[in-house]
Amino acid sequence: MFISDEKAFMEPHNDIISTAMVVIGFVIFAAILLKTYLTYNDNSLALENYRQAALIANDVAGYPAIQGSRQDLISAHALDSIAMPAADREMHSDFFHRFSSNADFFVDVRTDDGSHTWIIDRYETSSPEGDIIAASVPVVIELGNNARCVPGTVTVRLRKNKWT
Repeated sequence: MFISDEKAFMEPHNDIISTAMVVIGFVIFAAILLKTYLTYNDNSLALENYRQAALIANDVAGYPAIQGSRQDLISAHALDSIAMPAADREMHSDFFHRFSSNADFFVDVRTDDGSHTWIIDRYETSSPEGDIIAASVPVVIELGNNARCVPGTVTVRLRKNKWT
């Protein structure tokens, strides 16, 4: 009779341990599911913004106001006018009005050899801190005349503060 009393006494503890294990397992499963959803959401948002950056980069590469002597060339002289600090404020303003006003981005144009760099930013005092999504397209930059052309890259960088 002593054994049966002891068995009856142990059964509630077994139920508590089993219930605790089930609850802990459910909490771990819910945490993994939440982390998976948040990762998917971040990745899909980043992909969407990458597509937007790529579209803007293609538009910048084909922007008529910075074209050189031919449509497939970008003029270094035009880039000098709108790069920071902007010599031609009206052309600089027109450049950013052409694109979406709710996209906070800046443009980095570089020659492949690194000898020339132009930063075109809407704000003179902004800094490229925080999360940024970037997309680049190859271009040909006309330095002075169409006889002196070098390969380069137009990179558009979207700042995260406008994604939310």
